[in-house]
Amino acid sequence: MKKILVPLSNGFEEIEAVTIIDVLRRAGIEVVVSGIPGSIVQGAHGISVVADTRLQNIKEEEFDGIVLPGGDPGYKNLMKSHDILMLVKKFYENGKLVGAICAAPLVLAKAGVLDNKLATIYPGMERDIPRPRDASVIVDGNVITSKGPGTAIEFALAIVEYLLGKAKAIELKNIIVA
Repeated sequence: MKKILVPLSNGFEEIEAVTIIDVLRRAGIEVVVSGIPGSIVQGAHGISVVADTRLQNIKEEEFDGIVLPGGDPGYKNLMKSHDILMLVKKFYENGKLVGAICAAPLVLAKAGVLDNKLATIYPGMERDIPRPRDASVIVDGNVITSKGPGTAIEFALAIVEYLLGKAKAIELKNIIVA
C-alpha cells in the first residue's frame, strides 16, 4: 500500500487538505496527517482537524511522498518549519512524490525542489517560483503542483494517477463524479 504524508499547520486551506486526504484514502492510499506544532490544527476558515501524529514522529523512509496543502497563513507556517523544508528536500532527492497546491509551491521553491521544474501556483504568485506555468495541475517528474481550492480534486486525482496508475484515477474520478 502506498503511504503519503500530509502535514498541516495552522491556517491551512481546508478544502485542499480534506480533498487531498479524502480522495487519496478513497483510492486505497494510506494518508498520515501530521500536525505542526501540535495534534489539533486550525484551518484558515476556522475548521479544526485532529492530526494522526506530530511531525516529530515521522520517518521519511516509511512514506512514498509528501503533499502540502496551501492556505494563508498555512503555507507561511510550513515555510518557517526547518523540519518541513528538510523533509521536502529528502523526499525529492530520494525520488519520492512531492506535491503542493495553492501557495504551498513556495515551500517547494524554498526547499530548492522547483529549481529545474515546471510548476503552477496560486494566481498572482507566479513571480515567486522559478518556472511558473498557467495550468490547473502540472506534473513534472516526481513533483506535482496545483493552483488552489478549485483545483483540489484534479490535483488529488493526479496524485492517484502518479501513485496507482491512470486506470485507478479514472475509476475514482467516475465514482466521485468529477
